[in-house]
Amino acid sequence: MRERRPSEGAARLRRGLLVGVFCLVIATLQVFADPTRRYAVELAYSLCIGTACWMLAEGLRRLLRRPDDPGGWPRDWRGAVLLLVSVCGGLVVGTAMADAWFGWSSWDRYGASRRSIAVTLAAGAVISYFFHSRGRRAHLEAAAREAARTAAEARLKLLETQLEPHMLFNTLANLRVLVASDPPRAQAMLDHLIAFLRSTLGGSRAAWHPLADEFDRLGDYLALMQMRMGPRLDFGFDLPAGLARVPVPPLLLQPLVENSIRHGLEPRVAGGRIDVIARTEGAGPQARLVLEVRDTGVGLPDGRAGGPPVRAGNGAGGRAGDTADGGFGTGQVRERLAAAYGASATLEFVAGSPGGMRAILGFPLRTPHTAAPGHPTRP
Repeated sequence: MRERRPSEGAARLRRGLLVGVFCLVIATLQVFADPTRRYAVELAYSLCIGTACWMLAEGLRRLLRRPDDPGGWPRDWRGAVLLLVSVCGGLVVGTAMADAWFGWSSWDRYGASRRSIAVTLAAGAVISYFFHSRGRRAHLEAAAREAARTAAEARLKLLETQLEPHMLFNTLANLRVLVASDPPRAQAMLDHLIAFLRSTLGGSRAAWHPLADEFDRLGDYLALMQMRMGPRLDFGFDLPAGLARVPVPPLLLQPLVENSIRHGLEPRVAGGRIDVIARTEGAGPQARLVLEVRDTGVGLPDGRAGGPPVRAGNGAGGRAGDTADGGFGTGQVRERLAAAYGASATLEFVAGSPGGMRAILGFPLRTPHTAAPGHPTRP
C-alpha cells in the first residue's frame, strides 16, 4: 500500500489559510507604516485582494501545469503568465470587492491606487515565490522518498535471489546423498521439494507477504529437512491469529532456521527441536513484532550469550562455525532487516536454557493497512 498523501482539497485549504496569514501581516505592516490608516479598512482590502489573487492563481495553476512540473507549479513562460495575471487580476477584482463593501471607489485617488499596486505586486511576488519553493521542496522530498523506496525494494529482491539458490543447492546436495543411500526417502523428499518450489514460485513475487505465508514456507522447508533427518528433527510454530496478516519481507526467517539445523541440531547426535514463535511487544505506534527461532541444539560456544540486541546491518554474534554457512544466512537476514526497517530493526542471539540457541528479531509492527510505502501485500 502506498504512502498516504494529503488530498488536493486539504492542501488547497492549507494554502488558503497561509494566504490569510500573509494578508494579516500585510495589513499590519500597512498600518504600522502609516498610523493614519484604519486597520479594519486595510485588513478588508488585504483579504479581498489576497483571496482574489490566490483563487486566480489556483485556477490558472490547474489550467497551465503539466505532469512533469515540479510541485505542480508551471515552469517557463507559463509561470510568468500565472504570476502576472493572478496578481494584476487579483488587484482589480479584490479592490472592486472591498470598494463595494465600503461604498466608495479607491481608484478615484491615484496615489492610493499606485501604492496599492506596488504593495500588491511586491506581496504577490513574495507569496508566489514562497508557494513555488514550498511546492518544489515537497516534490523533491517525495521524489527522494520514492527513490529510496525503489532502492530498498531492489535490494530486497537482490537478497531474495541470493537466498533462494542457497537453500535450493543445500537441499539438492542432501537429495543427492539420499538417492544413493535411501531411494524411497529420496523420492518422498523430491515430492516435498516440488511442492515447496511450487508454493514459492507459483505466485507473483512481492517485496512483502503476510507472516502466515512466511510460516507456511518454513513448514514446507522443515518438512524437507525432516525427510532427511528423520526423528532427529521435530518442529513447531506459534503464530497468533492476530499476526497472520502482518506484512514481512519474504525469506526472513528461513536462513535462521537453516542455521539452527546446520550448526545446532546436526552436530548433536540426538538432534533436537526447532520452534518458531511470533509475538508483539508494546502497544500503539511503538508496538513491535518479535519473531524468535528457538532450537535445542548444541548452543553457543561455552553457553555464552550472544550479547545485547544488535541493530540490523551492524553485525552480531553467532554460533561457532557461523561464518561457514550460518554467516551467509544471518548476514542476509541483517541486510533484509536493514533494507526494510532501517536502524529500528534488531537481531539478537541468546543462549537457550538449558541448551540450544534463540535468534530473536524485532522491528516495528505494521498492520496490513500500514505496510511499507510502495510495497503491496498479497491478498
